[in-house]
Amino acid sequence: MADAALPNKRGKKSRRVRLEDIAEKVGVSLSTVSRALTGEKGVRDDIRQRILEAAKDANYPMPAPVPGKKIVIAASSAAMIDYVRNQFTLHVLEGARDRANMLGLDIITRPIADASDERSVLDEAGSDPDVTGLLFLTVDDERMLAATRAFDKPVVLINGDDPHMRLSSVTPCNRSAAQMATDRLLDLGHRRIIFLMRPGRRTIERRQEGFWDALRHRGITPTPDMTVTVDDWLPELATQAITERIAQKGLDFTAILTAGDSLAAGAMMAVQQAGYSVPDDVSVMGMDDLPQAAFLNPPLTTVHIPMREIGMTAVDLLRDLCSGVPALSRRIELACHVVERRSVAATNS
Repeated sequence: MADAALPNKRGKKSRRVRLEDIAEKVGVSLSTVSRALTGEKGVRDDIRQRILEAAKDANYPMPAPVPGKKIVIAASSAAMIDYVRNQFTLHVLEGARDRANMLGLDIITRPIADASDERSVLDEAGSDPDVTGLLFLTVDDERMLAATRAFDKPVVLINGDDPHMRLSSVTPCNRSAAQMATDRLLDLGHRRIIFLMRPGRRTIERRQEGFWDALRHRGITPTPDMTVTVDDWLPELATQAITERIAQKGLDFTAILTAGDSLAAGAMMAVQQAGYSVPDDVSVMGMDDLPQAAFLNPPLTTVHIPMREIGMTAVDLLRDLCSGVPALSRRIELACHVVERRSVAATNS
């Protein structure tokens, strides 16, 4: 939430009013001030009123009231397919709904398969005065982004980004997360690492770039044969791709980093079916930390993506953009971390 400029006696702007100033004046905590100004629950009515009056006296920019308003989440085909197959989309939506409920907002979910669906969603949201803004989930199509940029209500992209930075977005730190995962494998002595991915989305390309970053930092030049691609996120396609790699080149790698846990599950199966052991012969690491990762054999070492927090942060960002205070578009990336299990070990070769 932006701070407000505090006018001095000559009418000139001096320092900016901060939430801490309001908290000190009223004699409450910073979190209480934040909850009161954003209309969240858990603040006594008399304290809320004192905070609002103090903010008004200081000319603090007040966020637009949101209780009773609606947010539209437009979910792409990729998001809906993931919703059926895995839990990534499910957890993102749960986080968004929980945060919206706390703020007194209603969420409406709309699937969008193409530009026509998107136009219908924009028309519906634009004509409904109770819709305060839109969240677009897993949208990369440039045609869709072009139409959305012209929408007159705030829009936030979830698990996607606008290359022109005209739309705000919330994503995991895909590039640094993949670099972190690769660094872990390199620290264990692995130098012959392959990256298994499904190309096509910018967020996944950031993961490939993080893989390259880590290699280059250690003096290893990435080559085309260090990347293996599949056409979908299905584990069986990963199994097929790694099986073919072993049949053609033998075991020319000691570790596999995958762009998603579902691909890691398939990669482990291929290694085991070829008569090798995970992690004794080949280490396998995923990305996402879906619930099923802990139940694979062996349990999957992976990068935890804060799925629920992505949804929650997107709602918070949209609320801030609806406050009426002018703000530049921003790209928020949430931190990730490696979850150590048993599919990764030091290499002997």
